[in-house]
Amino acid sequence: MKASYQAPGEDEIRQFLRRIHRIAVPGLSPKAKRPSHRVTSAMQGFGYRIIPVRPAVNQILGEPAYASLEQLDQDVDVVNVFRAPEYCDAIVDSCIELGFPAIWFQDGVINEAAAARAQQAGLFVVMDRCIYRDYINLVGAA
Repeated sequence: MKASYQAPGEDEIRQFLRRIHRIAVPGLSPKAKRPSHRVTSAMQGFGYRIIPVRPAVNQILGEPAYASLEQLDQDVDVVNVFRAPEYCDAIVDSCIELGFPAIWFQDGVINEAAAARAQQAGLFVVMDRCIYRDYINLVGAA
């Protein structure tokens, strides 16, 4: 029997958002009108350290951008994915290989197999939820 993804409860998500500090963001757009840019900018405004992961861009939101997760030279608390579901398998592979503790698939980013594999590898996994909305609703914008 294949393992399936088990979504964390709101209390677990609240505690997670309170203890993390550094968010790597594959798929972060440099365009201010894109959802990835708006959400990530808001999280930066709440005090989180943002690490853009986007090839062919030098910086986003005033932070140096990295072409891939493998190029990061700093610790990451969560990888917040703004990529299409078909890219999630490779991102999960990288997270597992690099020893990242958590992965968050934004609204509409649904890949059950990748999420289940990440959980089996010991990562904290949130799928098909908005990190910004959960921060507002569960932690509150201080």
